[in-house]
Amino acid sequence: MNKLELVEALREEAAVTKTEAEMVVNMVFNEMLEAMSNGDRVEIRGFCSFCVKQYKGYTGRNPKTGEKVEIKPKKLPFFKCGKELKDRVDK
Repeated sequence: MNKLELVEALREEAAVTKTEAEMVVNMVFNEMLEAMSNGDRVEIRGFCSFCVKQYKGYTGRNPKTGEKVEIKPKKLPFFKCGKELKDRVDK
C-alpha cells in the first residue's frame, strides 16, 4: 500500500472527500516527521514504533581501493514492529 492507496482507503472508510483524506494523511505523517526530527519517539500501540538512533563516527575502508575513510556521526530513523503486527502477519 502506498500513500495514494492509504488516502483512497481513508476516503472510502470515513466518507470524506479525497482532499480531506489527503490532508489528514499528510498531517499524520508531518507530525511523525516533526517528532522524530526533534528526537522524540513515535509509538503506535500494537503496530510499531519509530525512533532516531545516533551512530558514532568511525574509520571505514573504501572496498575498491582499501583507502581509509572517516565516516561522520549520523542519526537514522529506526522502525520496530509491534507484537500485534508480528502476530497478525505470521498467521
